Amino acid sequence: MLKQRVITALILAPLAAAGFILLQGAWFAFFIGAVVALGAWEWARLCGETRQAGRIIYALTLGLFMIGLYRDSWPIIYYVIPALLWWAFATVMIVRYPAGKGVWQGSFVRQLFGLLVLLPAWAGLVWLRAQEYGLWLIFSLLILVWAADIGAYFAGKTFGRNKLMPNVSPGKTREGLLGGLIVSELLALAAMFYLGWGATAILLGVLGAGLVVLISVVGDLAESLFKREEGLKDSSSLLPGHGGVLDRIDSLTAAIPMFVGFWLLLGSYLA
Repeated sequence: MLKQRVITALILAPLAAAGFILLQGAWFAFFIGAVVALGAWEWARLCGETRQAGRIIYALTLGLFMIGLYRDSWPIIYYVIPALLWWAFATVMIVRYPAGKGVWQGSFVRQLFGLLVLLPAWAGLVWLRAQEYGLWLIFSLLILVWAADIGAYFAGKTFGRNKLMPNVSPGKTREGLLGGLIVSELLALAAMFYLGWGATAILLGVLGAGLVVLISVVGDLAESLFKREEGLKDSSSLLPGHGGVLDRIDSLTAAIPMFVGFWLLLGSYLA
């Protein structure tokens, strides 16, 4: 398993880095859209779709949405607000689980949820890439979320005693959440001090980093909830040793709209 994980990472990491660095505009939108379409194919499985044809149709439908939305150039706020409303609802759904399942049961409802999960994440990355210093913004977001994941893993392994959401994801602990938050905040603080930010900007940056990390945990838990409902360990086996695409990007699907929303509000002040 470890060998598979390493080999897959060694192949995918350079490809992902090349896509982020070298591609812009429509090519970047297509690159991210291809990843999101694979995630949609997996999401259909989490909706209870067992037919391969049904999963492909859902992925193609989401792809057509992305093509149309890119052509029409919708303002990014039209993605951010519905996404944040969805993630607020998802938070309530996760906290109450398994109570309240009747509100969101059914394949069609979960397929609609998939649009709110995947389309804003795609649009957010495309929007960030088009901004001045967009590449650095994207890498900052990725590093923030990955640092939180790594910090949570080691803190949970070392200090984990109290389960975070045992009904949804038995492996996650409150100590792990706190450890991930501390690591990501320390990393963000180091970057802000290096960039010479003032006290007010640092306070806002710490707040933003904390919100992004916390919502990224909701993204992870939301996928875990739907996998639990379908009795699945991984969203698919597309990535040997890593599970599926959604298993790799679940945290990011929630973190991206939060990061974009925060940057829309305060980016001009922080930049």
